[in-house]
Amino acid sequence: MKGVEISYDEVCRAEFNLLQSRIEHLFVDIDIGCPYGLPHIATFHQATFAPLSERAMELFLAAGYRRNGNCLYTMRCCDCSACIPIRVHPQELHLSRNQKRAVKKNCDVDITLLPFSVDRENIDLCDKFLQLRYPKENSSGRGYFRDFFLNNIISTLQMQFRVDGRLVGTSILDVGTNWLNGVYFYFDPDESKRSLGTFNIIKLIEICQKWDISYFYLGYFIRNIPAMSYKEKFTPCYLLVNEKWELNGK
Repeated sequence: MKGVEISYDEVCRAEFNLLQSRIEHLFVDIDIGCPYGLPHIATFHQATFAPLSERAMELFLAAGYRRNGNCLYTMRCCDCSACIPIRVHPQELHLSRNQKRAVKKNCDVDITLLPFSVDRENIDLCDKFLQLRYPKENSSGRGYFRDFFLNNIISTLQMQFRVDGRLVGTSILDVGTNWLNGVYFYFDPDESKRSLGTFNIIKLIEICQKWDISYFYLGYFIRNIPAMSYKEKFTPCYLLVNEKWELNGK
């Protein structure tokens, strides 16, 4: 009798279920106002961790979890299901005409991949970005670095974008052997015409292709929120629906 082929996602799901059965008691539900501006209470199902193995982090990402500092979380909002985990498979991607234009717009950008660190230049740029993006939330670059980016769970890098030596954008990313997690990207609002958010994803995809990384997690996809919905323009992309990764539009 011929053996049945088991997919990568089925293996991850089975392993995660075993892991979850041992650690679910560590998780708590935290209710706050929706961070994406939707008229709902957001419920973060989260737990704080010490360093994780690369495989454990891979299982959490494949199950739709996100990282915030040393916390891993998933959304369990009672009356909203707008946040949908999204990933792409870099070897499958084909850039659209608009995405190719974003590359041309940024042909003068110097890109450097570095170990993650904290410095005044990045804090100031993050502050400038947050003041435009979230002006009513009293967010700060220092707070984002301290509470969101810094962690001792997994390996984290930063990719810097510079024009004539001036920092115009920074991408925070977690990296494993077979996965990449896009944690956050902030940029100079004065450079909005460059489409740096799109350009950032293209460059991260190129890293995945170069390093033979199969799965790139882009965070949440939320329809009708431009800052989140543009991610589905990277095709093909996959959405986690009812605990299964499905081709978007299938």
